[in-house]
Amino acid sequence: MQLCGKKTPPKGGAKMSIMQKQLEYNGLSVNYLDEGSGNIIMLIHGFAEDNNVWQAQTNFLKQHYRVIVPDIPGSGQSAYNPALHSIDDYADIIYTLIEHEKIKKLILLGHSLGGYITLAFAEKYPQYLTGFGFVHSTAFADSEEKKQNREKGIRVMGEYGSLAFVKNTTPNLFTAEYKKLQVDKIAQLIEKGAGFKVEALQQYYRAMMTRPDRTRILKNSNVPVLFIAGSEDVAVPLSDALKQVHLPATSFIHILENTGHMGLWEQENKTNEYIFAFANYVTSL
Repeated sequence: MQLCGKKTPPKGGAKMSIMQKQLEYNGLSVNYLDEGSGNIIMLIHGFAEDNNVWQAQTNFLKQHYRVIVPDIPGSGQSAYNPALHSIDDYADIIYTLIEHEKIKKLILLGHSLGGYITLAFAEKYPQYLTGFGFVHSTAFADSEEKKQNREKGIRVMGEYGSLAFVKNTTPNLFTAEYKKLQVDKIAQLIEKGAGFKVEALQQYYRAMMTRPDRTRILKNSNVPVLFIAGSEDVAVPLSDALKQVHLPATSFIHILENTGHMGLWEQENKTNEYIFAFANYVTSL
């Protein structure tokens, strides 16, 4: 495995608060933002997203914490890596980034797919975590029905391409009210999703489909766990979250009312508030 890191400097010598970095992993670049200072919060994005999906949270949290937000391989400015097959593989990328930055402890939070990666990391590398959490995500494995839907999705991607797939699925992540008010913003998310390689989207679906149930990791966790769920989330139903929030010894559950799968956009201020409060609690221990 080859490792090297580089920073993308500001143009024209001007100072910037945003620092883009690249980590080279087995000859392929992994991009990440690194902003702020102090105790570390890492945010992992979801399917057909990139690290910019966390922009509102990054802009708020970097005033109080050091915030690191990677593009998982195949997303944003990170190269697609055909050698990755499982959620554990993505967790290993996060481990490599943490080792490269010489990070000893951090809070790790993931949205949707990012939550699955977070939990795989918590299983493999618990010694790094002071707390972790899920933003519209779950520790449960896919049901048989969900697996069949993912198989169908993989076929649709291959036959019709990325744009057709995300154009059909992305609007379902939001409430009807938000879709009416934020047409342009949802269109931008679809446009970004259309830029993904079909192979990358299929890779994510296969990794999600084959991930194991990890509720035992919640049961055995010796650090606090955060749950943020949407009352109208059809991708990760609230009922799933409510079945697992009691498993950790210390957990925090926040339900965003009238919110779908994208509370980090639909309720960005509340999401910021809940993450900030959780981080403050964890770092006070």
